[in-house]
Amino acid sequence: MMNDVKHNNSVLGYENDAFSEILHSLKGSVDIYHNAKVCGDWRINEHKLGATCFHIVTQGSCRLSVPSLSETTLQCGDLVLFPREIAHSMLPVSPLVGEQQHRSFKDSHDVEGTGLLCGEMRFQHGGFRYLLDELPPFLIIKYDEAGSWLQALLTMIIAENKDIGIASKVIFNKLGDLLFTYALRQYLVSNPNKVGMLSIYSHSRLARTVNAIHQHPERSWTLELMAKEAMLSRTSFAETFKSISGWTPGQYLTWWRMQRAWSLLKQGERISNVSNTIGYRSDSSFSRAFTKMFGISAGKVKNL
Repeated sequence: MMNDVKHNNSVLGYENDAFSEILHSLKGSVDIYHNAKVCGDWRINEHKLGATCFHIVTQGSCRLSVPSLSETTLQCGDLVLFPREIAHSMLPVSPLVGEQQHRSFKDSHDVEGTGLLCGEMRFQHGGFRYLLDELPPFLIIKYDEAGSWLQALLTMIIAENKDIGIASKVIFNKLGDLLFTYALRQYLVSNPNKVGMLSIYSHSRLARTVNAIHQHPERSWTLELMAKEAMLSRTSFAETFKSISGWTPGQYLTWWRMQRAWSLLKQGERISNVSNTIGYRSDSSFSRAFTKMFGISAGKVKNL
């Protein structure tokens, strides 16, 4: 009996994870566009300005130069993520000679160079910009500071590079998905006092309310009900929510309802059904809120 109770509590906490729901709803997927050892007198510039990209050093080291912002050395296992890719370059720590080459790891054991795995994250959901807006211009996660998750993923990447074969493309893309997700979680954990919408997911009291809103967007949420979920007074809840996130509770409620609406519309749900499912009693008021949020009408989403 006691084991059943523990199991149920564990499952409840696992399932009621608002940030997981957001990442799931954004329908993101990684495409690995570079995975090789770069040799010779090499230099790699940005992949695509504005894209959501990342690079991880899988062998050796290199310099990362972000004009006017940063210049740093990346060691093996270090990960850099650009929410919206800005101009930057990667190049050898020390000058090398010869023509720039991108070689497989199997045939370059005796050649000096740097292993780089680079991927682009693409989203199908129009709400992805709100997530990216909360992040700095770029994140650097050092291998020796990240913990076991980065060590494990790097080990798998290196192992797969040694034996490229059937389904390797899919495997690298899925490992890229994990790199991106873990990097975001690392950022949240490492910046608990940062003000911004993402901060509410790691706040013990506010997360309770946010999880409840995610589970039941259709409820007639009032400030009093939201405060009750957080076990705070209305005033304390409203002030804490605003100071931590920069948003009012009502703004977040509307934002989440619109994210759910986008997902449901993409699945082919009728506007009237979506409106009712997320807590609107009027199709017209829902349509106005949706257009204000995304800049397009609800009826056009399924054709995007």
